[in-house]
Amino acid sequence: MRESKTTVLPTKSTPMSKKFLRLFSRIWPIANRITLGGLLILINSGRVAAQDNRVYTPISLPPSNEVADALTDRDIPLGDGGFARDYAIQLASGEQVVIELTSDNFDTVVTLLSKEGKTVGKNDDGPDGSSNSLLFARIKKTGSYTVRVQGFSDTSGGKFFLKVSRLKAVP
Repeated sequence: MRESKTTVLPTKSTPMSKKFLRLFSRIWPIANRITLGGLLILINSGRVAAQDNRVYTPISLPPSNEVADALTDRDIPLGDGGFARDYAIQLASGEQVVIELTSDNFDTVVTLLSKEGKTVGKNDDGPDGSSNSLLFARIKKTGSYTVRVQGFSDTSGGKFFLKVSRLKAVP
């Protein structure tokens, strides 16, 4: 979309308006970014582009805390050439969880992230020597967590099975 160039000049020359014009003339050639209510507006050389800045929301795990899904190139791109898929789960302080991630198609990596994005735990290969992942974690703080499914390095995706189990104390 091309916008016509319109320049609005102050009608009365004041010291403040002169300072504004000097400052404005220095920064105008640089692509200006203005955020208004989640909408990013880029202004450069008379062109205006808008981008919707929606907040990222992971997929909610179903009540069973199990999901059979697939990791594809339409998921979250990672810097190493691989991709990730995130699942949201609510966990309580003191809970102990086991997160199992299995696939016959790729070498799995599972990560548990706090609401702040900090890694609570991460596992590449399970104790059985396979390329499947098995993560044990004790939850310190009640809240929203993210279970991240990804392949090791840039390994391609494919079908996978994810299961989160809450361990219970044995009397």
